[in-house]
Amino acid sequence: MAGDVQGVGFRWGAREAAQRLGVTGWARNRRDGTVEAEVEGEPEQVERMLDWLRTGPPGAGVESVTITEAEPLGDDAFRIHETA
Repeated sequence: MAGDVQGVGFRWGAREAAQRLGVTGWARNRRDGTVEAEVEGEPEQVERMLDWLRTGPPGAGVESVTITEAEPLGDDAFRIHETA
């Protein structure tokens, strides 16, 4: 996610949304000012999470979301990773 996405609780909000929606994966800040996330779950749940990521928490200003499909890792929770 690009835009005003760091310093607004984006990763923590993503974790709360993921728990509520029943998806797993992770989120992390990137040094270029973006946030990167991986989401796993049933297609409908993943789509709802993507909808949340397109807006983010209050105070965020998401300008763009780039989506790339990847092989599921089999995560059992949604975690916050260190900055990459």
